[in-house]
Amino acid sequence: MTDFNLFPDRYAEKCRKWDRAKIEEHFGPVKDDFIPMWIADMDFRAPEPLVSRLHQAVENGIFGYTYVYDEFYDAVIRYFERHHHSSPKREWLTLCYGTVSTLHYTVQAFCQKGDYIMLSTPVYDPFERAATAFGAQVVENELVVKDNRYQIDFEKMEEQLKQYRPKLYMLCNPHNPSGRIWSREELVTLISLCQKYGTVVVADEVHSGMILDGVYTSTIETGELLKNVILLSSPNKQYNLGGLKTSYAIIQNEELRKTFRDRLTKNSITSPTVFGILALITCYNEGEEYSRALMGYLGENYRYAREAIENRIPKLSFMEMESSYLLWVNIQNTKLDSDTFTHRLAKETGVLVESGNNFVGNGEGYIRINLGTQFENVKEAFTRIEKFVNGL
Repeated sequence: MTDFNLFPDRYAEKCRKWDRAKIEEHFGPVKDDFIPMWIADMDFRAPEPLVSRLHQAVENGIFGYTYVYDEFYDAVIRYFERHHHSSPKREWLTLCYGTVSTLHYTVQAFCQKGDYIMLSTPVYDPFERAATAFGAQVVENELVVKDNRYQIDFEKMEEQLKQYRPKLYMLCNPHNPSGRIWSREELVTLISLCQKYGTVVVADEVHSGMILDGVYTSTIETGELLKNVILLSSPNKQYNLGGLKTSYAIIQNEELRKTFRDRLTKNSITSPTVFGILALITCYNEGEEYSRALMGYLGENYRYAREAIENRIPKLSFMEMESSYLLWVNIQNTKLDSDTFTHRLAKETGVLVESGNNFVGNGEGYIRINLGTQFENVKEAFTRIEKFVNGL
């Protein structure tokens, strides 16, 4: 069993999250005892079955070209059967080189320069970068806060869909940065509206294996509406495999699938990395025990963080973290804007968090705190945050 209290040597790993030079490019000078809680990267050792399997591959001593073999398809299909009550067909699956790069390929496949892409903001910033890097225009459908929870303004969305006719709507399911789980009813309404106006839904579901509270619905569970969805996922968040650059798409619609694959072929996305495909297969087949233990640990980190805010830091509040390990914190009562808060916190305390302004739009007044680290780091970070905020 993995000891999540054990801090691996992230400096030897050349980890961007813990690299001082990278940190100071982003935050400016920081204290020697900094605590990075910014990039969505966890500080836990990988599952032992994965470490063992990769050791075997290294011992084999040769790392030539590989291909997408049967075990990949079997692992993904069985995973969806276990967790999402659905059995995607083998031909729907396409292996990719990480979800972020796949967002770029998807924009290239389905858009022309000047086309519109819709996002519900605040949202994961690479959505916008994938659009603007290609020359597409972004339409922001701002999420509305109701009862301290984000809601989609479907009336406004339909107006925007009708006006701009976006080629794509990029959905974060569950939502990043807030951890919000979208209900089946919300997904059905959203996909139906997009289908009505000829907009394809691109669903990023990489956090879907990390549910803390509530019932999660994948877009694969929306029946006939799946024909208007390009589902992107991976085990990369659940098992912290981001550096292995391996993911997949599930596309039921044959026409959409052909267009998507043609783009990947043009970009020479033709075969997986040796370690990436092994990691995906091993984690999906043998990672359940690790995942359950991990979510228990993250749940305790979250419990501590919420009690610290509720009982000791009255100027802060937060949205319920229904999934993942990223806490969305409201700082409006501090009277500091998000960028100022983030940089002062870094400079004065060494605690590094993400400004709400790093999530395309509509994030001012918030920060995002990564709880995917050892409990002692969480405890020390909130002691420093308490002192900083209460001293304002």
